[in-house]
This record gives sequence, structure tokens and C-alpha cells, in this order.
Amino acid sequence: MQWLVAVAQFVVNEILSIPAYMVGLITAVGLIALRRSVGQVVGGGIKAVLGFLLIGAGADLVVAALDPLGVMIQGAAGAQGVVPTNEAIVAIAQDRFGAQVAWIMIAGFALSLVLARFTPLHYVFLTGHHTLFMATLLTMVLATTDLPTVVTVALGAVLLAVVMVSLPALAQPWTRRVGGDGKIAIGHFGTLGYVAAGATGQLVGRTSRSTEEMKLPEGLRFLRDSMVATALSMVLIYLVVALVYWARQGTAAALEMFEPAQGLDPTIGHFLMQSVMQGLQFGIGVAVILYGVRTILGELVPAFQGIAERIVPGAVPALDAPIVFPFAQNAVLIGFISSFVGGLATLAVMALAINPVFGLALILPGLVPHFFTGGAAGVYGNATGGRRGAVAGAFVNGVLITLLPALLLGVLGDFGSANTTFGDADFGWFGMAIGYGFRAGDGIGVVIALVVAGVLLAAAIMVQKRVVERGWDPGARHEAALAERAEREEK
Repeated sequence: MQWLVAVAQFVVNEILSIPAYMVGLITAVGLIALRRSVGQVVGGGIKAVLGFLLIGAGADLVVAALDPLGVMIQGAAGAQGVVPTNEAIVAIAQDRFGAQVAWIMIAGFALSLVLARFTPLHYVFLTGHHTLFMATLLTMVLATTDLPTVVTVALGAVLLAVVMVSLPALAQPWTRRVGGDGKIAIGHFGTLGYVAAGATGQLVGRTSRSTEEMKLPEGLRFLRDSMVATALSMVLIYLVVALVYWARQGTAAALEMFEPAQGLDPTIGHFLMQSVMQGLQFGIGVAVILYGVRTILGELVPAFQGIAERIVPGAVPALDAPIVFPFAQNAVLIGFISSFVGGLATLAVMALAINPVFGLALILPGLVPHFFTGGAAGVYGNATGGRRGAVAGAFVNGVLITLLPALLLGVLGDFGSANTTFGDADFGWFGMAIGYGFRAGDGIGVVIALVVAGVLLAAAIMVQKRVVERGWDPGARHEAALAERAEREEK
């Protein structure tokens, strides 16, 4: 029996948790179903893998550029608290529950394909690392009960499968508005933030122009290049934060931030120029992500025609958050900044009012979740409400990913005292819905968990049949209002 556990852990840790391998295999299967030649199958699969590796490489550059900025922001603001980092909390949980996580992930993915095949929710969730994160969250929540391991794995698999096919459907009207003509879906557990951003855009940005139509003076036309604009914006942000950090923490702390070249002494000039370099590295990372997205779409979308024909009729790939970045590149940066501001504002409210009364942990704004989910939220907000939608929608996302992780800590058992937790919105609300249900007892908790899954699945099917398939466009009023505005301006 031990060898089965070892095989399951290998499949999860070395294949299914690596999005590049998973997407490459899916692409190859789709091309085989299309009866392409061996060379086309191999080439398409490898190109899909390379596209995802490009996304990963860009993400690594972004994370590396944001890490020092996060340290300086904490030092400049003097804040202490919990930093939500999915990878960190998953690594901690793997030491205790690795086998259960593996079985929940494998069984949940298999069951999700069954649901995609036999329900109207034809979404195949391909973001492997987020599947692993959700499997880990469910394992941690269920570990606080006295349920037998077999029941825990079975229940966790059902819950995982349901969220994997349901959440892409619930977000699909807004995702289709963003772009892609319904051929792709969002497969990332920040869905609540994206739907909230799209809905907020509908409320606040009826006549607001798109972020991509920003008119710049002739001397600033170089900023129309998104890579240049992103890099320059981050350089300015980095320099401002670096100067505040230097003023608050002193010269000694500033000199320790970045290591100088071997044999050279650290100087303030080096500290400031390294801040500039980190901002430029951020811009490079975003450019690599965008190129990777274009590469993967070029291979994956045609391959899914084969999957749709042979395996899951009408299959739609549900992909990671950066898949929407190319549709509104200015909105990504605006969304990142606005989401981060929303996180800071919520942190201030929690520190001044909520924490003293309810004792909730203070969630420090993590720059990585704010960049990826905030950037995507900016794109969704822009699609339905232009610039105002991008700003307000991403701000709402920032509030959600600051408040929900604090509430989630209450259902994580021993892990609630860790200095990190899950960062994205869906982990928060779904984990709480399941975890607090078990406060009434294990038997009642199982019933509540299954009811939650049933309601979520039913809601997704209703949205798919009555909204997605009927072609409802959440940005239609915004588009009509812009057309009226353009007509008035012409007169």
C-alpha cells in the first residue's frame, strides 16, 4: 500500500502540480484527438510547455522584484502581522498531510473531468498549482474533524471537483467580456475578486473610457508601450518607498537591503540604484508573462477543439490569472496599485477598529497576490467600467484578499497560529463555508459541506444555461453609454 501512496505523491508533486507539464499533456491529447501527425503533437505539446515555463519565468522575476519592496514597505509603515503566501502555508501542511493532499487532488481532478463531461459545465481546470493549493486547504480544514481518512479524502475530492468546474462558469460572463470570445475561462481561485471587480465596474464606470485609451502628451507617447510604462511606474514606486524606508529605518538598514558587488562597500547610491534595477526587473517579468500567455494560447486553444470533439464536448480551458493580462495591459498595473491601496486601507481599518474588538489577525498586503489577482481584477473592472471600473474593482479585490484571509485563520486549526495563510479570495470564503459548518459536529458538518457543494454546482449550472449560453454581456450598458458619449462629442 505504501507504494501506492508514493506513486500518488509523485504524480501530484512532479506532474499535476506543475502547470506546464499538465497543460503540455492536455495539449498533446487534444492534438491526438484532432489526428495530427506525431511531429505536430510533440511540437505543439512542447510549445505549450514552453509557454507556461515562460509565464513561470516571468512570475519568478516579478516575485523576486517584489520581495525587497515588500520588506521596505513593512519597514516604512512599521506594520507587523500575517503575510498571506499560498506556497508557504502549503509547504507547512505537506509535512503532516502530504498523502491526503495527494489523494484529494488526484481524485478531485478525475471527478472534475466527469462533471465537465456529464454536466453543462464543460470547463477543464488546468491551473495545477491552484488545484494543489485548494486540495491542501480542504485537507487542513477537514483535519480539524474526527472523520475517517477515507471519508475525508472522498469529501475533499467532491468539494475540489465542484469548485474546479463551478467557479470558471460563474465568472465566464465577465471573462468573455474581457476577451477570448468564450474560448477560454479563468481557472484561478481569486474568482470572487474578479466577479466583484466586474460587477463594481458595471456600477461605477458607465461612461468611463478604457484604460487602454489613455491619451498622453506628445512628449510622453513612449508610455504607450506597456512594457516601458510598467517598468517606469515600478521604478518610481520603488524609489519613493526606498526613500521612505531610508528615512524611517536609517542608513544602516538601507545599506543591508541589497548586497553590493564582491569587494565593494555598500553605499546609499547602490541602495537607490538597486531599487531602480528591481523596478526594471519587474517590467521585464511582466513582458515575459505576456509573451508566455500568447504562446500558450496559440497552441492550447486549437488543441481543445480535439478534446471537445473526443473527450469533453464543448470543453473550455480554465487557465491561470495572467491569461487575461494581454487584453488590457494598462489595467493590470492600475489594478495592482489599486488593489494594494485597498489592502492598506483595510489593514488600517482592521488595526484601528476590527482587531481591538474581534481580535482578528492583521493581514499585511502581500505584493504577489495583489499583483496577480489585483492586476486581473483591474482587467475585469476595465472591461465593464473603463478606468473607474479598473480602479474601483481592483480596490474591492484588495479589500477581499485582506479581510477573508483573517477570517479563514479561525478554521485552520493548529495552522491558524502560523505567520502565513492562503491569500486569494476563493480560499477564504470556501474554506470558511466548509470549516464553520463543522462547528456543529462532524455529521452535520458533512451534510453542510455537501449542501454548499450542491448549491454552488446548481448556481453554476443555472448561470451557464441562463446567462452564459444566452450570451448575456455584463458590459453592454457600458459599451452603449460610451457610444452615446462619442456621438455627443462628435456633434
